Amino acid sequence: MNEQPSLYFAPFQGITTKAFREVYARHFFGTDKLYTPYFANIAVDYPLPPLKLKALREQFENGIPVIPQILSKSAPEILWFAQCCAGLGFDELNWNLGCPYPQVARKKRGSGLLPHPEMVGEILDQLMNRMPLRFSVKCRLGYGDAGEIQNLIPVFNRYPLSEIIIHPRIGKQLYSGSPDLRAFGEAFTALQHPVVYNGDVTLPANLQYLKSEFPGINRFMIGRGLLADPFLAARIKGIALNGEETGILKKFTDDLYYTYRNDKKESHTVLNAMKEYWKYLILSFDDPQSVFRKIRKTASYNEYEEAVKRVFDEHALAEINPSGIFPADG
Repeated sequence: MNEQPSLYFAPFQGITTKAFREVYARHFFGTDKLYTPYFANIAVDYPLPPLKLKALREQFENGIPVIPQILSKSAPEILWFAQCCAGLGFDELNWNLGCPYPQVARKKRGSGLLPHPEMVGEILDQLMNRMPLRFSVKCRLGYGDAGEIQNLIPVFNRYPLSEIIIHPRIGKQLYSGSPDLRAFGEAFTALQHPVVYNGDVTLPANLQYLKSEFPGINRFMIGRGLLADPFLAARIKGIALNGEETGILKKFTDDLYYTYRNDKKESHTVLNAMKEYWKYLILSFDDPQSVFRKIRKTASYNEYEEAVKRVFDEHALAEINPSGIFPADG
């Protein structure tokens, strides 16, 4: 019997917030871990400020473990944040070595740290004997060259990391171009840790192809595929949906909208947050651009609510078209 894959919901800055994770976990099944967007600029030896504490309020959402993520090149900062998370009840911390954006990378954070294996090693040297949590790494193949990960593998292999999550692009690609499956396969073979594949999984068939290409891999992190199709994890695991997808999706979008209104105290940013999410969710519908036009032009709560009603009245759910997202999985 084939073991069910472990499926992780990738962190997504500005979307997979505490409120989003809470609502998502109420309506959809099949996801095994939820990752927070990264935390950064942690003041060492000071309590976490209220906004950061609020974002870390729950260690589980409807039984799904929540994994905090940190973006940093400072061992004291990472260790202090880990100690804060341990005190809040978390049992795992993820280190972001994958963020590709130039404003992050040029500061040698995220994927900008990948060309510097000696710095990565120095940080891990300072961390691992004192780390109170399981510690995993999310990375890319490199920043400027896919060969950079080959210099990192011996570094990673020296330490008891719980997992290595690899997005098989380089930082300079951002989300363009195709994943480099050859370089991923070489890293997968050489690493002595459980490896998680991340990138361009939008259909169950994508995951089955990856499992056939890399026998033994059974952990997958999915970003935009789950934003576009919140049922994807259930589809991959064969969880029966009984033709109720439209009703569930409508309840989810309504729940998310009203949760945002409560969470944001009726701020105008509610509509901005919903529109940002709809950029991905439109791919679940026939004629996605028509769907987004309805949502995009709304300027009030009443207009938004009427637009969503029209979307569900006038459009059917459709199978995700990979060309609509590829190659921009998160």
